[in-house]
Amino acid sequence: MRLLHTIIFIGVITIAFGCINAGNNKQSATEISETETNVLDTMVYSSPGNYSKVLNNYETSRKVEVRSYKDMLELFDELNYTPEAWQAGIREVPRIYLPLIGEKWGPTTSKEITIENKKRLFFRGLAPLILRANELITIDRTHLERIRSSVIQSASISEEDQSWTKKLAQLYKVEFGEGKITASFLDELRTRVDVVPVSLALAQAAEESGWGTSRFAAQGNAVYGQWTWGKDAMVPEQQRKELGNYGIASFETLQQSICAYMLNLNTHNAYASLRTKRAELRTKDQKITGHILAGQLTKYSERGEEYVKGLRSLMDYNLLSPADDAYLSDAPPIYLIPVAD
Repeated sequence: MRLLHTIIFIGVITIAFGCINAGNNKQSATEISETETNVLDTMVYSSPGNYSKVLNNYETSRKVEVRSYKDMLELFDELNYTPEAWQAGIREVPRIYLPLIGEKWGPTTSKEITIENKKRLFFRGLAPLILRANELITIDRTHLERIRSSVIQSASISEEDQSWTKKLAQLYKVEFGEGKITASFLDELRTRVDVVPVSLALAQAAEESGWGTSRFAAQGNAVYGQWTWGKDAMVPEQQRKELGNYGIASFETLQQSICAYMLNLNTHNAYASLRTKRAELRTKDQKITGHILAGQLTKYSERGEEYVKGLRSLMDYNLLSPADDAYLSDAPPIYLIPVAD
C-alpha cells in the first residue's frame, strides 16, 4: 500500500469513497454513480477492494484545501457542524470526506491541540464516513426486503434479482446451497445486512486506534484493529508468535477501514449474538443503539466484559448516544485537498 505523509486527517484526494448514507430513513439526494454498464449494483461496492469504483459526484463537488487542523475547524463552523448546533438538537451531518489519517496526526499535530478539539476532530471527521457506510448497507437491505416480500407472497423474482441475492449472500457468508431462494434463507441474510449504530462505530474507533494516534491508524488507516494474515498485514511490535504470523489489516482509505469493520461485525461468527440482538430490536420496533449492541462485543477483545464496560463508559462520557440519530445532509459532498505548508 502506498503510505502518504499528510496533514491531520488529510490525504491524496484522488481516492474515491464507496459508501453513501440514507440516515434516519431519509432518501439522499446524492446517489451512487452508475457503473460502466450503467447498472446500479450497490452490493459490489460492499467489498473494500471495490470502493475506488464509486465517485460521489467528485468532479462537480466542492474541493477544500486544508493546511492544518484549524482549517478543519473553520470548515466545520462554516457548515454549522459545531458543538453548539449539536447541543441544540441538530443531527444533520455534512458530507465532508476525509481520505486518510496520515502520520503527522499522531506524533505532531495531536500534541498541538487541546483534548477537546482532538476529540471534536476525530468524531466529526469519522461520522460522515460511518454514515456513508450505513447508507450503502441500507440500500442493499431495502433491495433485499423487496425481494423477500416477493418470495413470501409466492411471487416469482427475476433472474437479475436471483443473481444479485446470491452475490450478496456470498459477500455476507450465508450459504445458499443448490436449492431455490427461500424465505428462511432471506431471513438469515437479512439479519446480517444491517447497519451499525454510529455511537458504537465511533467509540470502537477511538478505543482501537487511540483516537487516531496509533501506528496502525497513521500508516494504514486501521482504526478498528482488525486482525489479518499475509504479506500486507501490519505486524505488531510485540507479536505473539504462538498465534501465527498475524498482523493488523491496513487500508487505502478510512472509508475502506470503516466498511470492512461493519462487514466484519455482520459476518464473523464471534458477533452472531450482536446480529441476533439487533434483529430482536427490529422485531420489537425498538431503537438500535450502540449502548445495547456494545454488550454483545465481549469477543472483540481479550478484555471481554471489561472491553464492553470501557466502550460504554467512552460513549457515556463523550455523550455519543445522540449520534445514533444522525443523518447525512442532502447537500453535495465536500472533498478535502491537502496543501503543503
